[in-house]
Amino acid sequence: MLVTLQSTAGRALRASFRYAACQDWDKIAKMLKPVYTAPTEDAATTRFLEFTEAWGDKYPAIGRLWENAWAEFVPFLQFDAEIRRIVCTTNANESVNARIRRTVRARGHFPSEAAALKCVYLAVMSLDPTGKGRKRWITRWKLALQAFDIAFDGRLSAARI
Repeated sequence: MLVTLQSTAGRALRASFRYAACQDWDKIAKMLKPVYTAPTEDAATTRFLEFTEAWGDKYPAIGRLWENAWAEFVPFLQFDAEIRRIVCTTNANESVNARIRRTVRARGHFPSEAAALKCVYLAVMSLDPTGKGRKRWITRWKLALQAFDIAFDGRLSAARI
């Protein structure tokens, strides 16, 4: 479910820039940020209406894009702000995916599925060979882990016992 929410919110935001001129990207991003960071659906709707008043004449396709994705976007607003921040952060995900793609492409083909899994495992483990990055990553995730644990009724802490 979180992957779907991330792709809906992120996809709508990235697609918005596809319809806008480069010189307007900063202004559009500044106007759309209050929409996807709004605490409630009503606040998001108000911010979206402000956006359409400001940019609807110049870029009507952006408004239509958000309107079409609104039903899929609204459940995203029910999550805690820390969860939303983690769900929307795609840089780390894209970095891991790029490393895996590069490793698999360099190897060509694999004799078995186990060999492919071993290659992917080694690629992921090579992202932090010294192990020092884990301390930095964990501190960034502390608030999000707490929010996940509360939102999903202790299922995370039950799995760690």
